[in-house]
Amino acid sequence: MVRRTPLRPLTRVLDARARGENPDNIERENLRLRHEAQRDRLRVRAESRLLLVAMAFVVAFGTVGARMAALATSEPREPRIMAQGPTILNTRADITDRQGRVLATNFATNALYAHPQDIIYPRQAADGLAAIFPEMDADDLYRRFSGDSRFIWLRRYISPEQEQLVHDIGEPGLLFGPREMRLYPNGSIASHVLGGAGFGEEAVNAAEVIGVAGIEARFDAELRDPARVEPLMLSLDLSIQAAIEEVLAGGMALLNAPGASAVLMDVHTGEVVSMASLPDFDPNARPRPLTEGDQADSPLFNRAVQGVYELGSVFKTFTIAQALEMGLFNIHDMIDTTGPLRMAGFSIRDFRSYGDEQSVSDVLVHSSNIGTARIARVIGADRQRDFLDQLNLLQPTSIEMVEAPSGRPLLPPRWGELATMTISYGHGVSTSPLHLAAAYSTMVNGGTEITPTLLRRDVPQNGERIISEATSRAIRDMLRLVVTEGTASFGEVEGYQVGGKTGTADLPRPEGGYYEDRNLNTFAGAFPMDDPQYVLVVTLQEAAELSGPEPRRTAGWTAVPVAAEIIRRAAPLLGLRPDVESTAYLPLSSASE
Repeated sequence: MVRRTPLRPLTRVLDARARGENPDNIERENLRLRHEAQRDRLRVRAESRLLLVAMAFVVAFGTVGARMAALATSEPREPRIMAQGPTILNTRADITDRQGRVLATNFATNALYAHPQDIIYPRQAADGLAAIFPEMDADDLYRRFSGDSRFIWLRRYISPEQEQLVHDIGEPGLLFGPREMRLYPNGSIASHVLGGAGFGEEAVNAAEVIGVAGIEARFDAELRDPARVEPLMLSLDLSIQAAIEEVLAGGMALLNAPGASAVLMDVHTGEVVSMASLPDFDPNARPRPLTEGDQADSPLFNRAVQGVYELGSVFKTFTIAQALEMGLFNIHDMIDTTGPLRMAGFSIRDFRSYGDEQSVSDVLVHSSNIGTARIARVIGADRQRDFLDQLNLLQPTSIEMVEAPSGRPLLPPRWGELATMTISYGHGVSTSPLHLAAAYSTMVNGGTEITPTLLRRDVPQNGERIISEATSRAIRDMLRLVVTEGTASFGEVEGYQVGGKTGTADLPRPEGGYYEDRNLNTFAGAFPMDDPQYVLVVTLQEAAELSGPEPRRTAGWTAVPVAAEIIRRAAPLLGLRPDVESTAYLPLSSASE
């Protein structure tokens, strides 16, 4: 129960009356005192509240200040978007050639989808889409638009022109979703190197672009990194790549070859300046892989990396180099080349006889199978295998492509004496043209190991020494003689001292044995031979020169002229000035033995 103080206390009222005072004054005094007490209480309460608010402001501003100080002294981090589901990243870095020219970039476009419930005239919409997109069937679209579906994907991406035509149909149920698609502005040029990209995770308003082959797949994570601002720069040169593909395609047509490849490599840095494989494809409309048959028949097959072949006489260079390096022979030693050479029921013959005896140099220049086999017999199986392994010819290349592991060399099940002799001239071991280019770089660059790369590198590799500089110099001299006096005479390019070796290998039959009229023709060359800078390997499959009375199927008539035209076109683009006042060729007799 609340006790209240009366405004007119009886005792004081009676006393006031006895003294003759006015009792109302007592009431007024009590009321004043009560108001003063209430005022004091309200003031104390207000002051308490003001103090509380002030303390709240101090705490708040102190927290903000402390957070600002913490942010100012912390390491910067990328902002992250909080979402319920996974975020679709649609950014992808560009790919350029060594000069900064764009090989692959992103292109803003739209996907096309439909909400059938919002389509007013299904028949008109179906007919309009079928007229814009020939692969669509109007009757099938009409059935889908008239069904119970509430969402239909129509095209994963469309061009701006197609988008405008769809707009002109005027149907509110035809809708567009923003997309970034991968664009290859140069079409099929360098298609096997770039590989291609496709869509991964998709939603209505975004789609993930992922690499599916080649460089795009090998560097997929790096290219999709949102923090990356610089493009991926390759070692390729777009102008040289285009020129080589043009010459290679012309050679295929002229020589009726169903397939061809070319690799141009810097012998010091290992940079692949050009890599071509024909037939090729347009990565903007990448074809589907073959589901049956031989994958080598697909335009997606990279003959320079995935194709492993018995490359023929180009392997003789390695046999001669090993024999010189081991001191078993010198370039003037005479080798018995009488034939045929019989071994384990097989006969080894030369394409043309140059007498019963030839020097080591002439064995390479005249491409004697018999002479090379006799040299390999002295080297022996184990030492031959070790040397080829040092040249990285017995395992897949480490080139930056997802297809590289599939280019695994094929080795004989038993590396005996017969295999040693046939491998010495390029039969019995199957390797890729890229393997060959890297090994020839070692042969001519002074003897150091080279690892091929598709990324721009401006400094020499300085790899492990495989052969001495003297042996490398002798090999360069002999390769030059192959062009000036031997089987590659059509390889001479005025002003560019070309050297190289031909190889003509019979293609194997699926059931065993070899075809008599189907070859793989190869030329492995270098230029300029007084100071080699580049190696070029050209292969043509089943090529034949038909201007004479009989088809000419050897590399000297097929691969060599094509390689010469490539050098004629590419050398100026590489910045190599022709030597119009070259000195007389230094004979082998003055070269180091």
